[in-house]
Amino acid sequence: MRICELKQKEVINTCTCRSLGCPVDIEFNCKTGLFTSLIVPAPGRLCCFLGGNNEYIIPWNCIRQIGDDIILVEIDEEKCFHKS
Repeated sequence: MRICELKQKEVINTCTCRSLGCPVDIEFNCKTGLFTSLIVPAPGRLCCFLGGNNEYIIPWNCIRQIGDDIILVEIDEEKCFHKS
């Protein structure tokens, strides 16, 4: 799977059964080469342009499954929500 394919998948929080949107970016550790988190824009934000710089930063270890159309995550949304 390519990173660009991840951007087309919808992220669902299994704790709340709520859609968080689609990823816009991925963080990784340059030293280890491992992915560390998935970045999803907060609700009301459109393609990184509208709605400020609010986003969910989802730790990679909170991803439970990546399917054909969705990414299932198990997170506390308040802890993963970041305002800039």
